[in-house]
Amino acid sequence: MTFKVQNLSTAISSTPMDAHTQRTWQPRAEICSGATDFILAGITPFQAQLLALRGITSAPQAHAFVHARLKELPDPLLLPDMDKAVTRLLSAIRTGELIAVHGDYDVDGVSATSVLFLALERAGARVSYHIPLRQDEGYGLSAAALCEAATTGVKVVVSVDCGISSVAEADLARECGIDLIITDHHQPGDQLPGAYACVNPWLESSAFPYQPLCGAGVAFMLVVALYATLRRENQVPAGFDIRMLLDLVTLGTVADLVPLTGVNRILVRAGLPLLEGDFRPGISKLREVAGVDKVSAGVVGFRLAPRLNAAGRLADAARGVELLLSTDPQVALNIATELDQCNRERQEIEEMTLQHALTRIKHELCSSRTSIVLADSGWHSGVIGIVASRLVEMFHRPVILIALDPETGMGKGSGRSIRGLNLYHALKHCSTWMQGYGGHEFAAGLSIVAHDIEQFAQAFEEYTCQSLRPEQLIPCALYDLELPLDEISTQLHEELQALAPFGMGNPEPVFLCRNLKVQQATVVGRKHVRFRVQQGGYSLACIAFGLATKFEMLQERVDILFQVDTNTWRGRTSLQLKVKDIRPATQ
Repeated sequence: MTFKVQNLSTAISSTPMDAHTQRTWQPRAEICSGATDFILAGITPFQAQLLALRGITSAPQAHAFVHARLKELPDPLLLPDMDKAVTRLLSAIRTGELIAVHGDYDVDGVSATSVLFLALERAGARVSYHIPLRQDEGYGLSAAALCEAATTGVKVVVSVDCGISSVAEADLARECGIDLIITDHHQPGDQLPGAYACVNPWLESSAFPYQPLCGAGVAFMLVVALYATLRRENQVPAGFDIRMLLDLVTLGTVADLVPLTGVNRILVRAGLPLLEGDFRPGISKLREVAGVDKVSAGVVGFRLAPRLNAAGRLADAARGVELLLSTDPQVALNIATELDQCNRERQEIEEMTLQHALTRIKHELCSSRTSIVLADSGWHSGVIGIVASRLVEMFHRPVILIALDPETGMGKGSGRSIRGLNLYHALKHCSTWMQGYGGHEFAAGLSIVAHDIEQFAQAFEEYTCQSLRPEQLIPCALYDLELPLDEISTQLHEELQALAPFGMGNPEPVFLCRNLKVQQATVVGRKHVRFRVQQGGYSLACIAFGLATKFEMLQERVDILFQVDTNTWRGRTSLQLKVKDIRPATQ
């Protein structure tokens, strides 16, 4: 069954919605006039300019950003109910009460579950974990899981990466005699669940100085607070260092697309090197099947996380936890191989769903729309979030895709947004038509009855029309600075790497270079282009992924947007420009 939003499709005959092929180029921002003051903190003038473009306007801020040390983490007791959560867990550990960790089926939930399970187990707790099945239980705290936990004697359930909207489930836990500790990072609704403790940096009562943690980050803060108490009482287990959990925290932080600033930056800077180690067989074997040697935030996001995510999208995300907790290299390799195959299947389903969605957009939606809302019973709920992200890239519109269950008439939706539209706020505005929703500024999920989709789509379209200006619907490529070829050097590349890890909130710097002569242009793998650019007496190699459609432009002089990268071939490393966009030379 394909669901068409009839009243929004009446203008199809005018102009169908087309994917954007061109983007405007704009500088990221104006340079702060005090940028050069950062040199006093050991920051180069070049770094100072880039930091100023990211809102870092003082020498202390710049120093903290570049060095990002673990000792600068805020006190976790500043999070609401953290003291209650720690006290209850310590009591359960000492009396031998059963504790269950209830996670979520994405990488953040799997990572957070692993972090807390390992920390509690090493502290002497009797602990188990539960990851809900996406298809059967859906998102959030599972009522069935709570009831089952109660029958097995569990007295404390700790949620990670979920629970802040689970009002009914919190009441159920209390009725079952379970003390529910919610640790979550999603936006709270108007009514908070009546849990034993709610640990969430977005609560109004929070004094924690940094809000956009991921679920694994909040779970790690709970571990820090718990082990601080154990340390004061000389009860820290021998041979266990909670800093060694930061590889798992990094997986969740990068995969969940929270900003890599502040606390998140500190955690990820410490965790990335651990991901290259072999002390955790699960991650070592995951790197092996993914063909990964050097780990960066980009590698986590595009190579490791998709494989961990695949099981939760198509099968059982608990396999991801089993991988991360495994101590047997052969068992870890078997699970990693299984996840790799699952990821390949996910890619095939994703591509079929994308092509189907593109066909429907072409025939059903007009160019005047500011949003894309589509529902279909043939879609798999495990891939619609990824497909929504790809549609956002293509059409630069907020997108919500809904997978319908024809037997129950219920739909599970995933949404992605663009800069300028807070998706969580948009869903809250349209909450009349949904059974439930949750998420962030750029990504969210929802549940909805099929017969309410048309009204929801209308309300969502009206909200986006009111919230987005026409120019915000035109994709824009932002660049940091203009950079001539003669200023690009190995030293400059090293200065850039000192600002990593790059990701949400700290985008990898992009530069503009004008009026370049192109040499040796070649299409690689049908979609990519390899070439050299020359300016004055300087020449550098370039790789342009996905830009083969602009190959003809390379016959004349061009401007390029690029990132400074390196390429290693036969043991020799050289500078290379990673081209993000190409246009005919403007001067």
